Amino acid sequence: MEPVSLLVGAVLLAAGFLGGRLSRRRPTPPPAPSAPLCGCGHTLSQHDTETNTCYAELRRDVHDKRGRWTGHQWVPCTCRQYVGPRPIDEVFMPRLLPPATD
Repeated sequence: MEPVSLLVGAVLLAAGFLGGRLSRRRPTPPPAPSAPLCGCGHTLSQHDTETNTCYAELRRDVHDKRGRWTGHQWVPCTCRQYVGPRPIDEVFMPRLLPPATD
C-alpha cells in the first residue's frame, strides 16, 4: 500500500475514535422503582385488606354559592376496591386461616 492512503486511514481512525470518546453517552442512574398504585392513585397499604375499600383522604377545592374559591376540604376517597397489582404471595398462596378476631 502507498503511505498516503495509510496516513489517511490512520487520520480517519483517530478522528472516529476521538469523536466517539467526546460524544459518548454518560450512564444515567436507573429510575427509582415506582410503587404499585390503584386506579384511585393510592397504594395497596391505604386499602383495607378485608373490605378492599380505600381509607385515604383527598383534598378538594371548596367554593361558596357565588362560585368563589374559599379553600380546601379533606374528603374520603371514593374508591371501592383495590384494582392494582396484587402481591405475589396472594396470587400463589391464598390465606389458609381466617384472620384472628380478639
